Amino acid sequence: MKLLWLCLLLGPSLSRAQPAATDTARLGQHLRYLTSRQPARSAAHPAVLDSVAAYLARHLQAAGGRVVRQPVPAAGITYQNVIASFGPETGPRLIIGAHYDVCGEQPGADDNGTGIAALLELARLLGQANTLPQRIDLVAYTLEEPPYFRTPHMGSYVHAASLRAAHVPVTGMVALEMLGYYDDRLGSQRYPVGALKLLYGSRGNYVTVAQKLGGSGRWGRRLARRYRASAALPVRRFKAPAWLPGLDFSDHLNYWRFGYPALLLTDTAFYRNAHYHEQTDTLNRLSLPRLALAVDALRAALWP
Repeated sequence: MKLLWLCLLLGPSLSRAQPAATDTARLGQHLRYLTSRQPARSAAHPAVLDSVAAYLARHLQAAGGRVVRQPVPAAGITYQNVIASFGPETGPRLIIGAHYDVCGEQPGADDNGTGIAALLELARLLGQANTLPQRIDLVAYTLEEPPYFRTPHMGSYVHAASLRAAHVPVTGMVALEMLGYYDDRLGSQRYPVGALKLLYGSRGNYVTVAQKLGGSGRWGRRLARRYRASAALPVRRFKAPAWLPGLDFSDHLNYWRFGYPALLLTDTAFYRNAHYHEQTDTLNRLSLPRLALAVDALRAALWP
């Protein structure tokens, strides 16, 4: 009763329920699971990828998502995308995606355990939302990494192609690709063009919203502005031609191919993280609190 009177006296700002925040413990739980798979969760080990797909489907469904698995054929083997839908069943869709496979025999904590952990936490937050303004599909992709990168066997290519074939209206797509590695030291951030350091700084302590010129339209500009305004960590907005090395090095590439607006949310991958595609890409090198802030900003940018 005292709490009720206090809320009434202090006004609606205190009595209004605050949105749930990202849970760093849950992020860590998912990352420990992903990085402990033996053998590694690569295309060479389809049984491991199947077990990871089952884990993802279980957590996405527990979050309240309407879950389906999409077959992805490659080299005589059927791999799987895992898709969870939230919000209205009809109308335009917003796609948020991350790949769950790794390159070779390495743990893939940042690449792309962080993207998948972020996706699973975003699902939990979506499931707690009272209403969503539109349908949001969370997609865990298979086969983003070599030898299938830039081929029609990529899970994201299969997904984007299926949307186009079914004439599904898509508002836009966000790729979550490496979001957990930060370095506050001067000189820790590299760039494809050296002069960019003068504009963006040399500390690898920020998240980048990367867009290609003409590749995300009004929706992309609006989402990038909302993300930056909502973030409690530094954010750099980066827009460049698609040929710039690294700009299309993830699943958003395939949505561009099919004419959908798309952007990349990243810690800049190998331009900062020297452990990219190495066995040293381990959980202990990540900042889970900053990964959580990156997810919180995305939630705030997507819905009130």
